[in-house]
Amino acid sequence: MEQRLTEMEMLIMHQGRIIDQLNEVVTGQQTMIDHLTRELKLIKEHLRGLAASDTRLPSEEEPPPHY
Repeated sequence: MEQRLTEMEMLIMHQGRIIDQLNEVVTGQQTMIDHLTRELKLIKEHLRGLAASDTRLPSEEEPPPHY
């Protein structure tokens, strides 16, 4: 009976370590998702700015800085 209890305690400890490792992986993945989401938002905003510039007539465009 005592051996079974010891085995169960060891199993619980092992499962606790596995849960901690999985938590680290999930936390890292969420951090990466947050980072990629911010990058995607910036890229979308940049592309919207480019698209708006493409719809202007050449006469409406500002001259380049060297003029």
